[in-house]
Amino acid sequence: MLQLHVQDETSLLKAVVLGTAKSCGPAPSPQEAYDPKSLEHILAGTYPKEADMVEEMEAFNAVLVKHGVQVFRPEVLTDCNQIFSRDIAFVLEDKLIKANILPDREKEFDAIIHVLDVINPENILIPPPDVHVEGGDVMPWKDYIFVGTYSGEDYASYITARTNMAAVDYLKEQFAHKKIKSFELRKSNTNPKENALHLDCCFQPIGRNKAILHKNGFLIEEEYQWLVDYFGKDNIFEISSEEMYQMFSNVFSISPEVIVSEKSFTRLNTWLRDQGFTVEEVPYAEIGKQEGLLRCSTLPLIRE
Repeated sequence: MLQLHVQDETSLLKAVVLGTAKSCGPAPSPQEAYDPKSLEHILAGTYPKEADMVEEMEAFNAVLVKHGVQVFRPEVLTDCNQIFSRDIAFVLEDKLIKANILPDREKEFDAIIHVLDVINPENILIPPPDVHVEGGDVMPWKDYIFVGTYSGEDYASYITARTNMAAVDYLKEQFAHKKIKSFELRKSNTNPKENALHLDCCFQPIGRNKAILHKNGFLIEEEYQWLVDYFGKDNIFEISSEEMYQMFSNVFSISPEVIVSEKSFTRLNTWLRDQGFTVEEVPYAEIGKQEGLLRCSTLPLIRE
């Protein structure tokens, strides 16, 4: 049996589900787009090709294997985009929580049944239907669980609003010993530079005490400021709206010292190396066209 264990974002990774780009199907129609960035590329005729995305994911997989991580992959479903495994479930402590995802993505969860079968059923939580939550919005960090949300009355009109206040309350019930800190995110169905699809699109803790942050991703300045004060200005890499659009905050930590990043993120990768991190660069720009990057593609199961 797998002994699930995830206490934070950066402890040494032992086991992970990495999505797959195989048989991800034809480019969607504009009506089928889940986010403004995918829509932009569908309309421009630059939507990524399956072969390119498979190559990018295999490069990521090779880095994980090189660092001794046990990598699970989903069963490949025909014509189904299974790249972003962070959306379908996430692990907090010793519990795997199923995300209440968009209904037509339900089969993606079933495609990791071979992983679920080696987890104690008591450790798999299925939230009630009114709880909307995706893993990109949930980040355990020391005493906290950080949660990205949107509580506007127009929540239902945003396909980009993925985690609601019912989810914040649910996590408070399930993890009563933790401080649940929620952040209101800026949402747009049409402008990818004004849309924080998930919390990890505008913020991510790295190392032991540092963070990548984008101010405009947060609707409430005090909540952004809380993070600045918590991590300390000198420990924060602040990204521009263009860098948020390129997904600079969606890198992935294998350990407190090792970070996987997109090879074109020169400004970020230079800063990370200056801070003493080992940066594993991979090509991931094609996958990035779907408003998701390295963290989105992973579902960590065990960190030391």
